[in-house]
Amino acid sequence: PLTQARVRALAAGPGVALICGRFEGVDQRVIEARGLEEVAVGDVVLSGGEAAALLLLDACVRLLPGVMGDHASGDDESFEGGLLEHPHYTRPREFEGRGLPEALLSGDHKAIARWRALRAKADTRARRPDLWAKYVARTTGGVDKASEIE
Repeated sequence: PLTQARVRALAAGPGVALICGRFEGVDQRVIEARGLEEVAVGDVVLSGGEAAALLLLDACVRLLPGVMGDHASGDDESFEGGLLEHPHYTRPREFEGRGLPEALLSGDHKAIARWRALRAKADTRARRPDLWAKYVARTTGGVDKASEIE
């Protein structure tokens, strides 16, 4: 499976050559003879590997030096710490009757960081139980401290 960790390794490496199979994929003899690594971008079947290759390339290219204005801006994104990223809000202050979370309006940087961390945990737990289970196992020894996020 393609993971953010694998993308980081590929982006830091010397480069990659991609072979995109069509319909039934690439001949197994070619895979074995060339020592190819197969990468899955999800539990789906595509008619060809081009869309998956574009996904892999986009994920790698954005990590190359100079692509993002501030290289550190990618450090808090989804999957970097084992969690989904917190929600983002822009202007206007109210959108179709929906306001901004109070913590984000407070100007208190610690409160904002706490809100972001709690939302990242809550959203990961709700949307990606597989990631949440790995995060819990890694950070708490397997004890799901749901009370921290509710």
